[in-house]
Amino acid sequence: MDPITLISLGAGALFVLGVPILVIIGLWCVGGCVFAGLSLANLGTTLFEGLNSYSLLAMPLFVATGDLIGASGIAKRLTDFAYACMCWFRGGLAMASIMACGFFAAISGSNSATAATIGSIMHPEMTKDGYDKKFAAATVAAGGTVGIIIPPSIVFITYGFLMNLCVSDLFLAGLFPGILMCVCMGLVAFFLSWKNKWGTVKPLSVKRIGSTALHAYLGFFAIGLILYGIYTGQFSPTESAAVCVGFCLIAGTGITRQIKLRALPDLFFKSGRIVGMIIPLVGVSMVMQQCLSALEADKWLFERLSGYGYTGIMIASVIIIFIVGMLMESIPAITIVVPILAPIAHAAGVDPVHYATIVLVGMAIGFVTPPFGLNLFVASAVCGVSYAQIVKPTIWYIAALLVAWGLTIFFPALCLV
Repeated sequence: MDPITLISLGAGALFVLGVPILVIIGLWCVGGCVFAGLSLANLGTTLFEGLNSYSLLAMPLFVATGDLIGASGIAKRLTDFAYACMCWFRGGLAMASIMACGFFAAISGSNSATAATIGSIMHPEMTKDGYDKKFAAATVAAGGTVGIIIPPSIVFITYGFLMNLCVSDLFLAGLFPGILMCVCMGLVAFFLSWKNKWGTVKPLSVKRIGSTALHAYLGFFAIGLILYGIYTGQFSPTESAAVCVGFCLIAGTGITRQIKLRALPDLFFKSGRIVGMIIPLVGVSMVMQQCLSALEADKWLFERLSGYGYTGIMIASVIIIFIVGMLMESIPAITIVVPILAPIAHAAGVDPVHYATIVLVGMAIGFVTPPFGLNLFVASAVCGVSYAQIVKPTIWYIAALLVAWGLTIFFPALCLV
């Protein structure tokens, strides 16, 4: 049995036993170093050098931005505007929830933060308006998937760091696929609401749209600040994250006044806990990449897939991404899969930025796909609906997301604008 298979079987056994993924990858790296003939002293050096990166500072800053947006009341104002735009449709509140997820994603960059924040605001409103509570919970869970696709995105930052790609290019690549995901899910929400006669229909009011838009100006300014700064070259993604944190602090404490200064330590501690789970995974992934390279894992897999050509490599990639996305959270998933699959796809002629978008849209679908489905757990906790009850109505949204994923795969122009 070759070393890669042996180590991977051991890691799989630990995963089944419920060992934390960070520990599993760490032990895999130790075994990989031994089999690859690398010094174990190399572990500490690679971990330090891997995390000693300016670009990684964007990650904790965008996590903090998401928490500040929710606590400051800006997210609520964005949802009010979304409903004013959609209230004249059957299912307008459900469609507004998905639209609001898109707005929130354009500031926070996190799927779980998007699902939790929008779910806490919109789920009570949907159930009050006659929507089935299971469908309402599934809607916010599915809407949260765009949190890692619409820029800025914590996962795109991680991907760019791992594969040495320009984060700004990745952000731009995720914009239209993210919007496409929202449109496909919105159509599902409209169809199911119309079929089951959920929700009330209100007349379209331009005045209400205008007033809620003015009330939500802080959210629009934050979105514009991030995107304008990055794409005009005024500041880097890391600098944009820092600027946005500063803006949200000023907005929450001085304008909306919903954030009290004494609450800031707890709020930042909450953000720190999330970052503390992500950053170590990125560090050990750098060691894992080094081990895989020394063990020639990419050559081993390429030899087995190269005979199938471009189409075979893409099909294999999609299947692997979908299965891994079903079982694992996005950060550990990409740290394990991407260093192996991406070089093979690039060698087969797939554009690196297009392939990154394919991978991350597939991972996003995994957020609502059992047996893991992180967003399903988040929605269950926030909405008070059991995990099992959310799964069935989510199937419609999974189908819509698969359509969006297929269009992203077959039409690279959606990403390479």
